[in-house]
Amino acid sequence: MRIARFTQGAAPLFAVIQSEGGRDFLAVLNGDPLVTPVRPTGERVPLDADGVRLLSPVIPRSKVVAVGLNYVDHIREMGHQMPQTPVLFLKPNTSVVGPDDPIVLPDWTQEVSYEVELAVVMGKLCKDATEESARSYVLGYTVGNDVTARDAQKTDRQWGRAKGFDSACPLGPWIETDLDPDDVRVTSRVNGVTKQDSTTANLLFNVDFLVAHISQAMTLLPGDVILTGTPSGVGQVDHGDVVEVEVEGIGTLRNPVIRR
Repeated sequence: MRIARFTQGAAPLFAVIQSEGGRDFLAVLNGDPLVTPVRPTGERVPLDADGVRLLSPVIPRSKVVAVGLNYVDHIREMGHQMPQTPVLFLKPNTSVVGPDDPIVLPDWTQEVSYEVELAVVMGKLCKDATEESARSYVLGYTVGNDVTARDAQKTDRQWGRAKGFDSACPLGPWIETDLDPDDVRVTSRVNGVTKQDSTTANLLFNVDFLVAHISQAMTLLPGDVILTGTPSGVGQVDHGDVVEVEVEGIGTLRNPVIRR
């Protein structure tokens, strides 16, 4: 099931995406599927109808927990030592934007990078999960871009500014609830040119381990998001570029880059 959040010029609504006759429709839901059971209202809106705009499928209730250095090739690319436990940091929910929203480059950075990531969307309150029980707390998965001000990351003692600025966390285009996250392809493109190409089978710490590990330190709330890390191939973007990040079985998240 694909769960989307969209607007047609009014208040945001949730919907399940349905396909019929080669065309996709938004089957509008009654309420928020993170709070209430999935209940279609009976209204259906063509995904390509005038005025329809997909939004980030979730605004995290409290936090985005991101994992750094979780692909061996990226660890080597960045010149770091192999971590013995996951490297965790937080991105605020104010950094979240959706499909086709601009990544706005702050005036205090000259080196901003893209990072394609499988994103885990929590569906239940989760504390002290085990690896065996981890997936029972997950609603589904979406595509994330852990946008990073690389120069600030190098100079600041913490990564809050480099990873948490407004528009530094594109998510979308929807949540896929029927996905096995253990071996799906993750790719990124800048202006149509492939930059990253790997699979979650290469994760140093897999999704089950991450959910369990994080939940032992902090309670995960419904709607919280875990970014699972990025493979090698990260690079700089600038004004006028278009970044596309894709996860097999979910879809493609596209964002233009601007400097105001």
